[in-house]
Amino acid sequence: MNNKTNRGMVYLVGAGPGDEGLLTLRGAEYLQSAHVVVYDYLCNEALLKMAHNDAEIIYVGKQAAAHTLSQEEINQLLIDKAKEGKNVIRMKGGDPFVFGRGGEEALALVESGIEFEVVPGITAGIAASAYAGIPFTHRGVATTAGFVTGHEMAGKEKSDIDWDKISGLGTLVFYMGVKNLPVIVEKLKKTGRKGSTPVALVRWGTRSNQQTVTGTLDSIVGEVDNVQLKPPALIIVGEVVNLRSKLQWFDNKPLFGKRIVVTRSRTQASFLCEKLKRAGADVLELPTIDILPLSDQSLIDQEINELEKYDWMVFTSVNSVDIFMERLFNSGRDVRSLYLLKLAVIGNETAKVLKSYGLVADLMPGRFTSFAVVDEFKKIQCTLNRKNVLIPGSLIAGDVIPEGLKEMGADVHTVAIYENRLPQYRVEQIDKIFQKTPDLVTFSSSSTVNHLVEILESLGRMEYVKAIKGASIGPITTETAVERGIELALEAKEHTINGLVDEILKNSTGV
Repeated sequence: MNNKTNRGMVYLVGAGPGDEGLLTLRGAEYLQSAHVVVYDYLCNEALLKMAHNDAEIIYVGKQAAAHTLSQEEINQLLIDKAKEGKNVIRMKGGDPFVFGRGGEEALALVESGIEFEVVPGITAGIAASAYAGIPFTHRGVATTAGFVTGHEMAGKEKSDIDWDKISGLGTLVFYMGVKNLPVIVEKLKKTGRKGSTPVALVRWGTRSNQQTVTGTLDSIVGEVDNVQLKPPALIIVGEVVNLRSKLQWFDNKPLFGKRIVVTRSRTQASFLCEKLKRAGADVLELPTIDILPLSDQSLIDQEINELEKYDWMVFTSVNSVDIFMERLFNSGRDVRSLYLLKLAVIGNETAKVLKSYGLVADLMPGRFTSFAVVDEFKKIQCTLNRKNVLIPGSLIAGDVIPEGLKEMGADVHTVAIYENRLPQYRVEQIDKIFQKTPDLVTFSSSSTVNHLVEILESLGRMEYVKAIKGASIGPITTETAVERGIELALEAKEHTINGLVDEILKNSTGV
């Protein structure tokens, strides 16, 4: 980034059409290193998670009759922040130069002597059409196409749009035109478009709450009124709309339109969230656990210095592996220090993380529960009499495995290396998620169940508990959910995140 002067740079970045996965690589790179992030109404707030923790986040969204800042004030904000020597990301929905007023902001920066760079984004006109199964152009159907503002007519005596010229284009996409739909229809019909011309409106294109309404120039106003379609939406006019019946793909996904809440810790939730999103779900993250290494790690450091005395080590979670390995490496040792040890894990995910460190588990049960770990030791007829077993884990770890191994004669040492803390939420954050009842709430451990109930209780929102339809990763989590008064819709047969997703997909019609 700019180091030539004490002034910062402004990056006009296209945030894409809504799906955060459609942000460009360069846009993501700049977002991650920006001092200031200025974003608008059409930007997916999920993108803000990419910003640096210390970045200043400023919302300047503009909706009809509800502007946080005027365009002139936004221009001045960008200039002022750059003059403070800060690198500024101006996140604009779609592409900055396609009905985004990016050109106006760039001109203001030029006039003030501020350096800038434009990072193009995927404009909604192309993306929303594609996600609705409507090609923007198609051989033999539409070989010309155009983007048109649908908003400029308001309050003007004469339109700047040459309707006679644009009416002949194969495909027309109108931005910001929902309120002016009757005017647009009238203008197109007057300038030669047949009333039978196919039309589609796509609201929140590329997002899991995408809504598509189709009709013709003669019928579309009534169709939109019937479903009370609200902005933001694009209007697509042309014969290509008829291809949607064959090319519809996004809203055919098994979980399309389903609102699913993920309660897993933020550091572990990404895999589950991504699997659900790929199946079309509207995923709402509500981490109920913060996983934090204990500030005092002297006990595990002491055990690491005496690893030679242990015969077995049992890892009960991904967290226990990662945090133990970090302490091992910090001590100046590496995995060679574990050569005398046999390693047991509770499940497949933990085994995968262990393997990423070059270690293969010697024992993993077929069912991923604490009871199954003990049963597996018995099944392999492992002699644990007077054997030393180390179990690094959570501050609130259960005693099923330690007690089970002790009964087999083992000398078990459990050492807490991390804690599960309760995150803090505001009432409005919880209301935003639960006032429209989610189709499912996923629970990946008993802690996620207990913590969610505690969060709701602390905020006086226990009525939401009765509305929850839970998806449990396994029997112990299920038992906890039932005890806390949560209705369960399903339980994973394989007690892993993949197993949980598979079960949700199998029951997608009933979710």
